[in-house]
Amino acid sequence: MIKAFASRLVRNVMARIGAATPLPFRAVFPNGMEITGGRGEPEVTIHIKSTRAALRTVVFGHIGVLESYFDGEIDIEGDLRKIMAIGFSSGFDASAGLLVKIRNRWHGLRYNNRTNATPKENARFHYGLGAEFYSKMLDDPYLMYTCAYYQHPGQGILEAQIAKMEHVARKVRLEPGERVIDMGCGFGGFMFYAAEERGVHVTGVNTTTEQANWVKAKIAAKGLEDRLTMHEADVRQKFGVYDKVVSIGVLEHAGRHQLRDVIRAHANALKPGGLGLIHFIGHVGDRDTDFFIRKYIFPGGWIPSLSKALDAMEAEGLEILDVENLRRHYALTLDAWTAKFEANWQTIRAMDPDHFDERFLRIWRTYLIGCAEMFRSQTTQTNLFQVLFSKGNVDTESYPMTLEHLYAGPRRSAAEPSPPRAAG
Repeated sequence: MIKAFASRLVRNVMARIGAATPLPFRAVFPNGMEITGGRGEPEVTIHIKSTRAALRTVVFGHIGVLESYFDGEIDIEGDLRKIMAIGFSSGFDASAGLLVKIRNRWHGLRYNNRTNATPKENARFHYGLGAEFYSKMLDDPYLMYTCAYYQHPGQGILEAQIAKMEHVARKVRLEPGERVIDMGCGFGGFMFYAAEERGVHVTGVNTTTEQANWVKAKIAAKGLEDRLTMHEADVRQKFGVYDKVVSIGVLEHAGRHQLRDVIRAHANALKPGGLGLIHFIGHVGDRDTDFFIRKYIFPGGWIPSLSKALDAMEAEGLEILDVENLRRHYALTLDAWTAKFEANWQTIRAMDPDHFDERFLRIWRTYLIGCAEMFRSQTTQTNLFQVLFSKGNVDTESYPMTLEHLYAGPRRSAAEPSPPRAAG
């Protein structure tokens, strides 16, 4: 009786989804009933296998579906990408109600980044999986774990990541011999690129022990100790004043209440008249961050508001020179990561079968594919911003009057070797 009641309730939910999307699907319920939704012949089927999964879907919306999928109580027959696209096109991604909002708020209280220790714990939850794991998903050799820059949709991930780093280098006008700080440097991809391709001295800052140790070892292996320095630390600490500041994928980890503090740290690290760039996932306005991302992927994370970030930057004495939205590029980046992750899954699983199990696979496929479809969606409002700024206002001499310099001249491709550089 309970199974039949739960099946009827979740059937109503699926019927509303089906009426709101043109994308065809089939839903099968715990009592054996099934319906179709969208228009045309169903290409994917969602199997809701238990009464608990049905009730979680009714009570928690899309979060209930995802958590039941992670627990093996919902199965997907067909392409998960199409299920995600159905969720976004129907508006079901915004279906989480009051109970999920309460869970999200409680999560924020538990994992906020106000204390010095919490940011490290939060970062290690995700990035502490280490270089061996991430090498099975990201480009080689830079291991760039941020949105790439696609000059055309068919570009490979390594070439697109090199294009991103060159795009950043051109925006901040990197010149040989300059001192640069890379806030939240990850696996150091931009550090190595900037030192080897642009002849600058780069200081990297990263709170994740596993990444910081890996970068230090790579610096030593490449003999770049004279040009690269690595600090395992919170970006809010002080490391001196630099000619240029680059921050690729840090602001999302500041947390809801630490945005101003993190931006202040960027401003304090930049010399008067210097240039900087912050590259981050953001909304234009102020919105909640999805509970799935915060609980299962990035504890303590918060997708910031562009408007609030710009307000904070201006308050810290920074002039905004340019804002670029690379949303479409992130969908292609995530497609590339997903393809490599899935191709290498058996190798990943063999690293640690207890950790990299079926549940991990389902969570990470949801993360990678779901984010790709979110950035691809015609209705979502999550973007990837690059904000170029100066410390104090520029004049007609200190920065070009147009952005032609970003696109002038050849860009190095992944197949081209780096030109030799003199030591020093």
